[in-house]
Amino acid sequence: MADFNQILTPGNVEEGIINVVNEIPCGSNHKIEWNRKLAAFQLDRVEPAIFAKPTNYGFIPQTLDEDGDELDVLLITEQPLATGVFLEARVIGVMKFVDDGEVDDKIVCVPADDRNNGNAYKTLADLPQQLIKQIEFHFNHYKDLKKAGTTKVESWGDVEEAKKVIHESIERWNKQA
Repeated sequence: MADFNQILTPGNVEEGIINVVNEIPCGSNHKIEWNRKLAAFQLDRVEPAIFAKPTNYGFIPQTLDEDGDELDVLLITEQPLATGVFLEARVIGVMKFVDDGEVDDKIVCVPADDRNNGNAYKTLADLPQQLIKQIEFHFNHYKDLKKAGTTKVESWGDVEEAKKVIHESIERWNKQA
């Protein structure tokens, strides 16, 4: 398997088009993570079925969030994407998130070329509000059966705030490399 951190860059952050590697398909309760040391996907755990992911879940190569992992992405598509698929994605916002006291922000994206919906999603305001509510509910509660109250969606940010988070994560990656 290719090492995504070796073969892909974060993308064109200034233009809002980034590279994303999908880890977890939408609707899955398998917590699949990219193991950076082994350059392979690994099943970390199986979540309760009621906490299946409401979106595809992946990462931006060559980034590090404050939690020490690659910067997470919530990728909105109409159908689930398989683990290991990578694509160019359009940044539409950021979910500011804290997990067990650590910053663990999620960049919200859509495929850069989505001809099915005519590239209709440019900002978070373009998404159905019900989807935003479902995402927020999921991330506020997905650990409740094990460690209730340890996750919190703090706020939502626009494209510019998302780009700032991405740039900070690229800087962290470059410092450790």
